[in-house]
Amino acid sequence: MSPARAPLSVLVVDDEQRSLETLKRTLDEYFTVFTANSAEEGMAVMHNEAVQIVVSDQRMPGTSGVAFLRAVRDQWPDTVRLILSGYTEAEDIITGINEAGIWQYLLKPWHPDQLLLTLQGAGELWRLQQENQRLTLELRTHPDSLALRVAGLRQQAKALAGFDKLLRTPSSPLNAVCTLAQRIAGHDLSVLITGESGTGKELLARAMHYASARAEQPFVVENCGALPDTLLESELFGHKRGAFTGATDAHIGLFQQADGGTLFLDEIGETSSAFQVKLLRALQEGEIRPLGSARPVAVDVRLIAATNRNLEDDVASGRFREDLYYRVAGITLYLPALRERSQDIPLLVADLLKKSPLIGRSLSDEAMVLLISHSWPGNVRELQNEIRRAMAISDGAVLGVELLSPRLLRAALTAQSTHPASETSEASKDTFADSSGQLKHHLERFEAQLIRDAMLRHKSNKTHVAEELGLTRVGLRMKLIRLGLVS
Repeated sequence: MSPARAPLSVLVVDDEQRSLETLKRTLDEYFTVFTANSAEEGMAVMHNEAVQIVVSDQRMPGTSGVAFLRAVRDQWPDTVRLILSGYTEAEDIITGINEAGIWQYLLKPWHPDQLLLTLQGAGELWRLQQENQRLTLELRTHPDSLALRVAGLRQQAKALAGFDKLLRTPSSPLNAVCTLAQRIAGHDLSVLITGESGTGKELLARAMHYASARAEQPFVVENCGALPDTLLESELFGHKRGAFTGATDAHIGLFQQADGGTLFLDEIGETSSAFQVKLLRALQEGEIRPLGSARPVAVDVRLIAATNRNLEDDVASGRFREDLYYRVAGITLYLPALRERSQDIPLLVADLLKKSPLIGRSLSDEAMVLLISHSWPGNVRELQNEIRRAMAISDGAVLGVELLSPRLLRAALTAQSTHPASETSEASKDTFADSSGQLKHHLERFEAQLIRDAMLRHKSNKTHVAEELGLTRVGLRMKLIRLGLVS
């Protein structure tokens, strides 16, 4: 097993103390977190600590977030810089990107999972920058070694992005999807991947790219739902210097960067009608026109798009162009939600446990029953966060129910009270039938603890406790009696 990478350092700057504390709690598990209440305090931290990622609120008394990050860029150009903002005026975003080199805007109110994923992406970007600097130095000192290094990196990328990385059992509904994807990978068909967020659409797109004749060329990714039209057009098609206010340098778009390879457009269903017209023309003509340029540029890309929307319904309602739909959906692949392939959960969990710094970790049977029975609205991404959380807060070899998040336990308690035991999934009954009694015992114990905590918070005010737990006063009273919490 390769040694675990040391956590990167993140500086969070926000003048609101409560927001600062919430951000620190969210990130503490994965990063070394420093905080500051102002740009001035932030600069002091930068001078005293080694920081790789900086997240700053935009609206602060005195120095704004963009001005602060511009100063950070001048002194520490290798840092990855992000802005927290409640507004998304295109001109302000473009100015921030050009003046302060801001990598990404995080919109308020932010979601913890989205924040963590974005910061993890920022961490990977920082590591890639460091690797690029090492490769540049190696090229200067040992030119002949570059070709060998590039070939090695390509092989590593292929190994990390194969169809076998979409973990599944022989009976999984994911098998049919992967079989079809492998068959069409070598053909230059446009592919539309549908399914809920967190099901692995980008992972499937990467596997198709590296199984195609384009594998030696770039695989380029863009999330269409994360950017306003003006910025998305610039990102995909590029722009000339002076094309708009703040465009101080020319920018090569992702279509050109992906030339000869694959362009993966995630959340394509979130694009506007006006942008869809421009995207359709680029796909039909095989050429793009950078902003501010009078001359088109020919490009050769294979398009793989993804969405969690029902694009056929959007076409019927006029929200998505029919001609673009047929252009991107040469063939459609549906990725099943995790609840539709619960038989794969033990395999996914085992793979996550293998990556633990402590060798030989396992999950208790009752905890596995709970995971299999959960509905997983966040799909594989939610499962990954759950297991990583359990591994982080325990040093033991066996991870039990008590290490699972309160949110998941509350969902299990709700399901237990809503559905009789006879409705438990066949997979759960066949594999873990002997654990059902232990699971019920654990769930009742945690249900009692949740109620005790709520009673303490609300000083035994049953009306407030019932409201917090989503119960009626009568329902709360019955639970108190059943669990032996009242005399």
